[in-house]
Amino acid sequence: MEELEHTCPQPRTTLIEPAIFAKETSCECRAPHEKLTVDQARLGTPVDRPVRVYADGIFDLFHSGHARALMQAKNLFPNSYLIVGVCSDELTHKYKGFTVMTEDERYEALRHCRYVDEVVRDAPWTLTQEFLEKHKIDFVAHDDIPYSSAGSEDVYKHIKEAGMFVPTQRTEGISTSDLITRIVRDYDVYARRNLQRGYTAKELNVSYINEKKYRLQNQVDRMKEKVRTVEEKSKHFVYRVEEKSHDLIQKWEEKSREFIGNFLELFGPDGTWKQMFQERSGRMIQAFSPHGSPGSSPPRDFSPSRSPSPPSRWAIARTSPPSSPKGASASMSSMSEGDEDEK
Repeated sequence: MEELEHTCPQPRTTLIEPAIFAKETSCECRAPHEKLTVDQARLGTPVDRPVRVYADGIFDLFHSGHARALMQAKNLFPNSYLIVGVCSDELTHKYKGFTVMTEDERYEALRHCRYVDEVVRDAPWTLTQEFLEKHKIDFVAHDDIPYSSAGSEDVYKHIKEAGMFVPTQRTEGISTSDLITRIVRDYDVYARRNLQRGYTAKELNVSYINEKKYRLQNQVDRMKEKVRTVEEKSKHFVYRVEEKSHDLIQKWEEKSREFIGNFLELFGPDGTWKQMFQERSGRMIQAFSPHGSPGSSPPRDFSPSRSPSPPSRWAIARTSPPSSPKGASASMSSMSEGDEDEK
């Protein structure tokens, strides 16, 4: 018996290239595409027969909530091949509303998500049996909340009834509507930012008056930022000055204590200066005070053979001066008596 060959693409094992775009049919098999149950898919399938999981959506402003949903879809079964359908701008604007990103931008965003193996462009809003058979889809992955659109209470109702629906969990706190709400709420901030980055008022659909107002606000904000920068620098400068002042005061106190100690050691009650002054005063008093005269004159030696001769004038001149006026008068009288004797 001739073996049947499968030409279904295998899941990507590397992430060096983006996901492929789907062709007319991306799984051309000579053998019939046998229907799988959820239990069979969870037990595992042959390598050449991956479980083909389909997830669709708008994927505008592609964010982490989208990526987490696709991650769950990719990991529903051990061997899976994830196909992602992206609706066109025409269908989205008709049934849901205006998008921020164009369809080509959204296609490329999905191609570069690591969990996606294949992207279907211009995906249908409601899945038909023909579309499911064309792409050999085994299961459809989406959150379990009923999705009412295009006149239907739940566009996945017939998929659930056929046993082909596998639920995923939504990521709370993030959605395309939330992101758009933030932009609308802070419209002035983003308009001013883009004006500052070089966009024109016409590109932003901003009136002449609002343009001038935004530009003035940008200038005010720049001035505030400069003032804030100057304040921060001033605070830093003041802090450094205070730190230096503290160091200087501490050093000044240390030097002052050292100076006062040296001063007291030199000029204190028992200081070195007092001792030096006393020693020098003693030396000066000793140097300026006169030497004391002898208390009594030695006795004259009278010889019997010779009569005493009167003292000469030179001898009188060499004698020490009298210690008192009385002595001086006594000496003068003695000198006069001697003269009279000679006469």
